[in-house]
Amino acid sequence: MKPKATLIIAFYNNITCLKLIFKALSQQSEMDFEVIIADDGSKQEAVDFITQSKDIVPFSLDHVWHEDKGFRKNRILNHAVIKSKSDYLIIIDGDCIPQKYFIEDHIMNAERGRSLTGRRVELAEKFNDLVLCSDYPETVFEDNKWSILMHYIFTRGDDRLKGRHVECGLRFPQAWQQYLLNGKNHKAILGCNFSLYKEDLLKVNGFDMRYEAPATGEDTDVDYRLNLVGVTNKSLRYLGNQIHMYHPLLTRDTPNHLIFEDVVKKQAFWAEDGISKLL
Repeated sequence: MKPKATLIIAFYNNITCLKLIFKALSQQSEMDFEVIIADDGSKQEAVDFITQSKDIVPFSLDHVWHEDKGFRKNRILNHAVIKSKSDYLIIIDGDCIPQKYFIEDHIMNAERGRSLTGRRVELAEKFNDLVLCSDYPETVFEDNKWSILMHYIFTRGDDRLKGRHVECGLRFPQAWQQYLLNGKNHKAILGCNFSLYKEDLLKVNGFDMRYEAPATGEDTDVDYRLNLVGVTNKSLRYLGNQIHMYHPLLTRDTPNHLIFEDVVKKQAFWAEDGISKLL
């Protein structure tokens, strides 16, 4: 039988965080899913860790890898989509730790013709050790929410000192709660936390592999092209919770905005350099 969902994890060398993700996934409220690591050229140590984990974790674990030739996240994501067995795809980054109801929330809210747009808690640096030392990373926010929230509210400073979007760690699963909190507010896709039916992603030929730098390509671009074919956004804020440990942002020069401007100008929903090029 097909699993209810395929979780695709975009990954590059961060074994420390992947260990926490595997722990969190091992204690999900919904366990009918497979995991595919979309590996953008990690070193042998990381490859070995993933291989060894296949016999340990309580879920199906697969691994797609290509040589490290720079940032080619969209290409390896497309390979993972091709390999997926489920009709439903959930996509996260390899430094985001799903909380206990993450898989369940995505599956229970899935709709054909809609992408679910989740968010993430960006923790203050002082909480990194709390997460790293946790035996239960899938409940680390719930178990420490008052200290995390109070710190966020009463601390002044930048994201490193106080965190960001901490309220997104709260979970409100009831329909009336979602209506009051989100209403008709449709957030754009974030590449670190979104899901959709595979058939909807294939309508736009998957991810555009011309984007070979961070930002825009794996979220803003695919969000725009999905909307062009009528696949609309549905907010999953306060559901599908995940946490992200603090690290300094890496800034790189990127031509992505030029590619995206051309997509918008042409209103091109089909990624010419997409999944079909890999088949």
